[in-house]
Amino acid sequence: MSFSGDGGVEHMMCNLMEGMVVQGIPVDLVLIKAKGGHLSRIPPAVRVFELNAATSLLALPGLVRYLRRHRPAALLAAKDRAGRVAVLARRLSGVKARVGIRLGQTLSASLKHKGRIARLARYLPARWLYPMADELIAVSRGVADDMAAFTGIPRERFRTIANPTVTSRIVEDSRADLDEPWFRDRDGPVIVAAGRLTAQKDFPNLLRAFAALSTSRRARLIILGEGRGRPQLEAMVEDLDLAGRVKLPGFIANPYPYFAAADLFVLASRWEGSPNVLVEALALGTPVVATDCPSGPREILRGGEVGRLVPVGDPFALAQAMAATLDQPPGADILRDAAAPFEARRSARAYVQALGMDVE
Repeated sequence: MSFSGDGGVEHMMCNLMEGMVVQGIPVDLVLIKAKGGHLSRIPPAVRVFELNAATSLLALPGLVRYLRRHRPAALLAAKDRAGRVAVLARRLSGVKARVGIRLGQTLSASLKHKGRIARLARYLPARWLYPMADELIAVSRGVADDMAAFTGIPRERFRTIANPTVTSRIVEDSRADLDEPWFRDRDGPVIVAAGRLTAQKDFPNLLRAFAALSTSRRARLIILGEGRGRPQLEAMVEDLDLAGRVKLPGFIANPYPYFAAADLFVLASRWEGSPNVLVEALALGTPVVATDCPSGPREILRGGEVGRLVPVGDPFALAQAMAATLDQPPGADILRDAAAPFEARRSARAYVQALGMDVE
């Protein structure tokens, strides 16, 4: 895979590797690119091989050499382009490694506003190459349904395994000191959201919802994350007269003290695959509200039983759900129980089984 940033995939793969190492599975990490904050989290027992390729396709010769030299029992590709290269590398190498491709996003939604060429560039390789994999592993049932419909590959070819999201580290890290005066000197609820500042996360919708909420109660909003959408959000904060009530502190390496201290966590996304931040907030016992976007929130929140779901892009419905949850939050035990299926070791065991590496 490519460790090319500080995203959720890299974070989940570190959790997965830790879970496999605990089971006694020898793990190699073959990197197309090697940069980003998560590199320091790679378990010491994991051997790292850096291909130093500019793109996934250019990593093909290096991956073929790795397969021939080390002959692993299985090869798991963590991202779409890496998955295409993985099946090609196995065929070219002649090695009989079992190949699994992890599918982490609702592809049709992410391509909805793309042009025909961009859609074909994703569809054709997936349609031709994915059937060559032994396992197509979706992070949610919604992703599996979407990929089957998008590619025409039979639905039964897809297996669903929950992300390895919940670890003991989340609780430990949530206890770190939090130097945020809004939590120290509360004069109303503090709402937290987190994610890249991009169109997918739809923080403009959250700001509109928060503005509506603020007409009836004193509240504050902290949006953790960085991205090219920052100028738009900063302008909206001024236009909606929210200065002094909204903070955009940027990327926070350890967001868990914020999640744990929040009165409410909100996910406003247009689409997802299986949003890890939503699960992490639940694991810390924090009430949540989410858009009913494709895919993941409905499955995570059990159809709305443990957290309110609202239509995508509807700020007034989001504001109402935020207010209702602040007034009547679910119990922390109920929230933590909803996060249990995403326990990292449980997920790692499922991956080990799918890849045919069961240990006695």
